[in-house]
Amino acid sequence: MDDILGKEWEIKPAGGATGEAYFAQSHNEKLFLKRNSSPFLAVLSAEGIVPKLIWTKRLENGDVVTAQRWMDGHELKANDMTSHRVAQLLSKIHRSTDLLNMLKRLGKQPMHPTEMCEHAIQATQLYGNDILVRTSIDYLSARVEKVQLHVEKVVCHGDVNHNNWLMSAAEELYLIDWEGAVVADPALDIGMILHWYVPQEEWTTWLAHYGEELTPDLEERMKWYVVYQSVVSMVWHRGRNETREERHWTHILKTLLVQLHLIQ
Repeated sequence: MDDILGKEWEIKPAGGATGEAYFAQSHNEKLFLKRNSSPFLAVLSAEGIVPKLIWTKRLENGDVVTAQRWMDGHELKANDMTSHRVAQLLSKIHRSTDLLNMLKRLGKQPMHPTEMCEHAIQATQLYGNDILVRTSIDYLSARVEKVQLHVEKVVCHGDVNHNNWLMSAAEELYLIDWEGAVVADPALDIGMILHWYVPQEEWTTWLAHYGEELTPDLEERMKWYVVYQSVVSMVWHRGRNETREERHWTHILKTLLVQLHLIQ
């Protein structure tokens, strides 16, 4: 990375799971660098969904490095997720044909509930005696055909945790970390935000800002996807002996199954 910018730049690792992100600074100029970002980043930048893409450079070894404007700002807190701006930005993402066309050109195939149900069954097969796992798989399997009837597929972020939403010092809202983007039912993203962050009595208002009505069909799809994501995440962290994260997902899953009257 040092050879890309010159000696006047100070470059430090920016953390993250891949170790491919860096923070660069020279005097008052700051950049966020990343190695081998998806070409999807350019479309996200053009739509104002991520901080502005400044340049892209190809290295001699074939790696591609991208530089984005560094944002002075903060991650959203959990209680910020009820904001109408979050709903409106997610709506913009889900309704973008440019984003959808780019993901399709990159080879992303739509995720269907039948495939996701099969994935959940395979991912949890070592934990079949766990009551939460068994109840979740029974629920997903029993309702998969009904959820499958919803044919609209859009670009979904897939991990709408509040830590991935950034508010700049200039009050610009961004959604970052798009490595897990998929083409799927918009209820995949909506359900996680509403079930994690928004009190149920505020769902109708939040969805109005998003541009959707709270129908029984949408509510059932949201619940299905939240159960899917929660049980898969729970066993994934269990398999990695990540106790704190496993407890977090266990609590989310158990709370939802109680609400669904599937366990007591």
